[in-house]
Amino acid sequence: MNLIEWAQSPWGGQIPIHISWTLLWVFAAAGVLFLVAHAIYVGFFAKSGAVHSTGGAGVNVAQIPEHVARHSFGSRTFHAIMALSMLALLFTAFLPKVGVQFPWVTYHWIAGIVLTISVIYHIIHATFVLDFWSIWPDETDREDAVRRFRRALGQDAPEPRKFAKYPLENKLYHMIVMLAGLAAIGTGLFMMKRVRTPFFTRNPYVFSDMTWGWMYVLHGLAGVGFVALVTVHIYFAIRPEKFFITKSMIFGWITRENYIEHYDPLRWPPVAEDSASGSADSKKVSA
Repeated sequence: MNLIEWAQSPWGGQIPIHISWTLLWVFAAAGVLFLVAHAIYVGFFAKSGAVHSTGGAGVNVAQIPEHVARHSFGSRTFHAIMALSMLALLFTAFLPKVGVQFPWVTYHWIAGIVLTISVIYHIIHATFVLDFWSIWPDETDREDAVRRFRRALGQDAPEPRKFAKYPLENKLYHMIVMLAGLAAIGTGLFMMKRVRTPFFTRNPYVFSDMTWGWMYVLHGLAGVGFVALVTVHIYFAIRPEKFFITKSMIFGWITRENYIEHYDPLRWPPVAEDSASGSADSKKVSA
């Protein structure tokens, strides 16, 4: 199967022009197969009971607030705008490929500009306001991943510790989305030079045909990759055991019970959420 569409240049050479649209169905099927396999595993094979040790020894649990702040208003707003623009990009990119015709190019680059601005905001916000390193894997994540893998194989291993704010799987997913998103945004901004917009003077000759071709290939791979990534993300967002995290992206907080069950106060110190104003108090729970 040829995964790249090729064309002949005026000089007789072969140049790439896009990915094969067969990959759209491959990645869509991969996303669906993943969620089906995961649902079967959780429903029939996953072991019940605690999957991690108590963690947070010495922390005064009584001081943990009823509502623990998880996502600020700025973070929730970014996530909503990013999600809507991403869905708009996917619909405008792929609906024409399945026969739904409309002036998709204009809507596509507008959604791309919205996504780009939101990502720039997120980078600045995460760097200077949020805990930048909380989303990156650390040594504890790696140790606990090995423990969970060994226990899943039936081997003896210490119990994994409770999570920090973001479990390892969230951090790895974030890294994949980041790479795919930067690839789509970077190539998409250059590709706007090939269409008429208020932002750029149209100039399809700024790159060679070969460079444009590989740019379209990379943009297409990022696009079909997001089909699978978004499918998986929505699946986990609506799973009953994960739904409290989805609610926190709407309301900004999780309950004390969810926090005690899943998180280690020493790895993620809880901050009380002012439910009236949506702002987080600065006072953290002390050990």
